[in-house]
Amino acid sequence: MNGEVTASRRVIPVVAPTPYDVGDVNMFLVSDERTLTLIDAGDDSEACWDALHGALERAGFALRDLSQILITHSHPDHTGLVNRITALTDVPVYAHPEAVPRLTREPDFLSMRASFYKRLYREMGCGEAGERHAARLQRAIRNNDPSKIKAPIRTLRESDRIGAYRVIEVPGHSPDHLAFWDEREKRLFAGDHLIRHISSNAFVEPDREGNRIPTLVAYARSLTKCLELKADIVYTGHGEPVDRPHELIGKRLARIEEKAEKLKAYIRSGSTTAFQLAQILYPQKYDSEFSAVMSEIIGLLDYAESKAAIGKAMRSGVWHYEA
Repeated sequence: MNGEVTASRRVIPVVAPTPYDVGDVNMFLVSDERTLTLIDAGDDSEACWDALHGALERAGFALRDLSQILITHSHPDHTGLVNRITALTDVPVYAHPEAVPRLTREPDFLSMRASFYKRLYREMGCGEAGERHAARLQRAIRNNDPSKIKAPIRTLRESDRIGAYRVIEVPGHSPDHLAFWDEREKRLFAGDHLIRHISSNAFVEPDREGNRIPTLVAYARSLTKCLELKADIVYTGHGEPVDRPHELIGKRLARIEEKAEKLKAYIRSGSTTAFQLAQILYPQKYDSEFSAVMSEIIGLLDYAESKAAIGKAMRSGVWHYEA
């Protein structure tokens, strides 16, 4: 991606490698006559740190010139450099309120979240596989302090304005996901909400009270919301910008429908629990990519249920689905 100058605002992509399957991560510097905004803060790695410094230097800036950091969502490959930056310069950090307990690694929230997954995987029929994964989450709580954001976090909600941007809530991939809409230039900074080369996972998450969020249902609604913006270009958290977003959004929504129909057919053939469906649809991945696979299956079940295409009943503590 090359830097783009539109009117008085310049978009400077900052691309850096990550150890994740999704590949390189994108940060964006956006400058105008008054402010320099960093949208997302990459992974906590030397590669991301060097990429950010290099981009600033080539554009004639330094860290001290940053006016604000806008976080699209709380995943670590989008927040990793916040502590390094704020340790060196006093710059405000903005995120969704739901991101705060995740970014600050609030112990009570993390403990509740681990208990949530233990109960969820039991109710979805995951048995020992679910217990193993829930136990790993519980152990990980003790090792979370290094990723804790230490700077104060200012919160943004739907329709708030910050500089040139209107805040758009786009929950789905993450319950705290924001996008930043530059209406004058018809461009959207969308984080991982929309990615050209892969479909975004809608990871199953609890709200602050421990209730399960129907994340794929929320994701589909958020896609439709973005479709209504009629953006000319979408800058994404990974990969190249999307220059015909309405086409890609249409494909993503159609794919959700196709997968839900496929799941319904398997339910009719006798696979009635989420874990059984995961083993059938992803026999090579359900163990190695347990969280992502179970999130997809549970999300699709929620989606089909929201359309009244399937129902469910609990038997012996496990949800069984019927179509």
